[in-house]
Amino acid sequence: MVVLDGLLQSFCSASLLVALVVLLTYFLFSSSFSSKNPSKEPPGPRGLPVLGNLLQIDLKRPHHTFQELSKKYGSVFTVYLGPKKVVVLTGYKTVKEALVQYDEEFGDRDSLPILREFNKGHGILWSNGDSWREMRRFTLTNLRDFGMGRKVCEDKIIEECQRLTEVFKNFNGKPFETMQPINYAVSNIICSMVYGSRFEYSDPEFTSMVDRTNRNIQLTGSASIQVYNMFPWLFKWLPTRKEINETFEMNRNQNFSLFHQLRETLNPEMCRGVVDAFMVRRQNLEKSGVKNNHFHDDNLFMTVTNLFVAGTETTSTTLRWGLLLMAKYPNIQDQVQEELRRVIGDRQVQVSDRKNMPFTDAVIHETQRLGNIVPAALPHKTSKDFSFHGYFIKKDTTVYPLLTSVLNDPAEWEKPHTFHPAHFLDKDGNFVKRDAFMPFSAGRRICLGESLARMELFIFFTTLLQHFTFTPAPGISRDELDLTPVGTFTLNPSPHKLCAVSRM
Repeated sequence: MVVLDGLLQSFCSASLLVALVVLLTYFLFSSSFSSKNPSKEPPGPRGLPVLGNLLQIDLKRPHHTFQELSKKYGSVFTVYLGPKKVVVLTGYKTVKEALVQYDEEFGDRDSLPILREFNKGHGILWSNGDSWREMRRFTLTNLRDFGMGRKVCEDKIIEECQRLTEVFKNFNGKPFETMQPINYAVSNIICSMVYGSRFEYSDPEFTSMVDRTNRNIQLTGSASIQVYNMFPWLFKWLPTRKEINETFEMNRNQNFSLFHQLRETLNPEMCRGVVDAFMVRRQNLEKSGVKNNHFHDDNLFMTVTNLFVAGTETTSTTLRWGLLLMAKYPNIQDQVQEELRRVIGDRQVQVSDRKNMPFTDAVIHETQRLGNIVPAALPHKTSKDFSFHGYFIKKDTTVYPLLTSVLNDPAEWEKPHTFHPAHFLDKDGNFVKRDAFMPFSAGRRICLGESLARMELFIFFTTLLQHFTFTPAPGISRDELDLTPVGTFTLNPSPHKLCAVSRM
């Protein structure tokens, strides 16, 4: 099994592909993979029966393949991931039109098979219908109640920044991996809002939950799990699937232990976080005799899991990209630090300082744009039959709004593949918003934690640059720092070490 999994990971085994075809020969004469579209469905490359366009897609960088295909087939086209039909949307104008003007038609979520096994339609990220609306509304309201976008949240971020700064100082300018300490610091912000308290970085229960979550994200984007998502009934034996099952179950048990502790000390008059608020809402509904509501354990667990993942992964990964880019481009790091010296001095950075720091704000935005953390967004699904750009799209069709094609659209960005903070500055050095800046997606499925992420990115980034200068590890030149991303589900920097040289 391990050998076969390795073959799937590299996807270089011709014999395995042949075996797939032999096993499923009864599909050989299927016409569903034809590139002909008599009903004016979106065009696309001709695929093979069963395998679809699998042999034409780089499973390590599928978003690159989709961008290349868009050059031939246009901004709306069809690919087959195995037997699954997917409509891909590319370019700023097309993606924005779909997500904003056609938000109802493109507004449902299509869950991946590996994730569907766990979420079962619960939570926020992968749910639809009344359950999604109820959970999103409840979560957004309570995140705001517990500080999102307000001064109380800013204070929590500042406290966590100070703790992270101490961790960095303890390395004494020696090279270290930034991933774990940044993950723990960022995760603690959402933990304080969800569970009502932060955790120590030395707490093994906390660190193991963060580490397992990151591992699952990596596995979910692996080539073997991508193949499993296409043929789930054929590849249930995969070791990667088993590992995901095991780590998910560990996190589930750990969360229910936390829920039990919170329930034992619950005070309905003084909720500490989202979990408390959820339990109080459930109690009130039960007292009112309301049955079949959405406030049950499965929705609680999946909502908390969604917040934990979304509240950690994208922000921490963006920060890691930011520090790597500063080490790669020391002249830009110098300009950020000069602006910090001139505007802030030695005092603590505040969110209100952002308006007086246009260059730093531009650097953060450009990091988000170039970092391109979620290149294909989360998959959408159509809610009805309708026409879009002259093509007929059926209900329940999987849709990939390719965010990377928006953030790198050559029609919108002067230097789409270059780290160029001037994208967000006018000729006088003032910060300018760009319509094609859509790292949080758009429409009804836009990231509900956008305001929190923006606050975190600004305070963490500026505080770290205020205290440290980031350089490559000894023996490595800045030209040798690799900006090639790794991963498919989310794009992370390649493994690297940096030195945090104290400035204070």
